[in-house]
Amino acid sequence: MTEGRTPHSPLLCDGSNATVRNPISPDGRTVPGERHTIPAREGRAVHVNAGDRLLILNPKGHQVCDFFALAYGSPAEMLSMEHTRTALGKVYVGAGDTLVSNLRRPMIEIVEDTSPGTHDILIASCDHARYQKLGAEGYHDNCADNFRMALKAIGIEPIHVPSPFNIWMNIPVGKDGRYAWTAPVSKPGDHITLEAKQTCICIMSACPQDMTPVNGIDTEPAELVFWIEEGA
Repeated sequence: MTEGRTPHSPLLCDGSNATVRNPISPDGRTVPGERHTIPAREGRAVHVNAGDRLLILNPKGHQVCDFFALAYGSPAEMLSMEHTRTALGKVYVGAGDTLVSNLRRPMIEIVEDTSPGTHDILIASCDHARYQKLGAEGYHDNCADNFRMALKAIGIEPIHVPSPFNIWMNIPVGKDGRYAWTAPVSKPGDHITLEAKQTCICIMSACPQDMTPVNGIDTEPAELVFWIEEGA
């Protein structure tokens, strides 16, 4: 942990992992169709042009992906779950839904989902403080730091860690308003296809959570795979 820093600074990490040293390219651009692996517990950022599609594959089936997006050239505009909930009027999303930015502009459309469609738009990304509260000793990899490091790896300084679109994360909400932390219902080989409605930097974290069941029961965090398909 970095000593003496301002708590919860959006610019500084509590620790580090290989995310910051291994971008897919210096600026996050990639060749359409080229597959990239996000190792377990790490994050990656990719440049996605408006109209292109980002496919995210869950090889083991139980791995959650914390997904973020920033408007290209304007990082103060970002994918916003609170604005998306308002726009859609619901707390569960699926194929055909468009997720919006904090400026209420369309940003990401879910165009295909081979899983049962259970995802989360309520829960904040895990961070160092969260793992401390769960009883972790020392530094624990986390999605907030993966977000920061994935951006820094391609030369972008984050100004805020937004609430993510938690792909494949299963957080059922009961009639009493309480929710539970439960294992994903996705299957090995499931994928989700997201279309950029504006040019974005998309950031994905293979969530390192291993102290609750959100990445499965009796499993370890696993890798994810992604690639870009050019729009028509």
